[in-house]
Amino acid sequence: MRVAIFATCVNDAVYPSTAVATVKLLERLGVEVDFPAAQTCCGQPQYNTGYRRETEPLVHRIARAFERYDHVVTPSASCVAMVRDNYPRIGAKARAEGRGDALPRASDSLVPRTYELTEFLVDILGVTDVGAYFPHKVTYHPSCHGLRMLGLGERPRQLLEAVKGLELVDLPGAEECCGFGGTFAVKNPDVSAAMGADKIRNSLSTGAGVLCGADNSCLMHLGGILSRQDAPQRALHIAEILASTEEEPFA
Repeated sequence: MRVAIFATCVNDAVYPSTAVATVKLLERLGVEVDFPAAQTCCGQPQYNTGYRRETEPLVHRIARAFERYDHVVTPSASCVAMVRDNYPRIGAKARAEGRGDALPRASDSLVPRTYELTEFLVDILGVTDVGAYFPHKVTYHPSCHGLRMLGLGERPRQLLEAVKGLELVDLPGAEECCGFGGTFAVKNPDVSAAMGADKIRNSLSTGAGVLCGADNSCLMHLGGILSRQDAPQRALHIAEILASTEEEPFA
């Protein structure tokens, strides 16, 4: 099995430890992991802002970067949702406009091989206990793309529940959006901040020391609020929890 990690822009630029944790975790589970240097942005910011034509070269580039691999795995539900939900739309639109089948072919090749980390662990590797150790009280925020577009369901919770030493507590209003929404946070800052404040208020009410999620874009938003409030809680990606072991605990 040849697996490529799709690090994503946010992780590459702001949270490289999440990409490193993903590689460590997969390799611990016996997966051969590669990092294609040609990978770049999936095009989600451009597409969500209405620049469909400007997104098309990125579809081609991502498809070429990952064409030699059995599976493409990324610790980002939103980027997987972009590939699996929006790439086919982009390809279909190009075909309908009479611009050929190159984009649909690129999409068709990539979509069935692209997985969010937790679904790859549970559905492809068939594991929920990854040998992790994380002795902390944790609450889990399901991001909108993972919850609604990918249907991750209980996969992240199953993985967290199997972590040795971890106490998982329910997050009130878990299915409510955190308010980030990519460019939504830029265009509607006041609404975004208010939604984030609601999410943090619920998160702090659990008494958990860690707010966990599967999208660092959402965690960046929520972590910023926690930091500004000087709150006794930190935002942390699930990959970093799952990569933590008794021998090599997460710092």
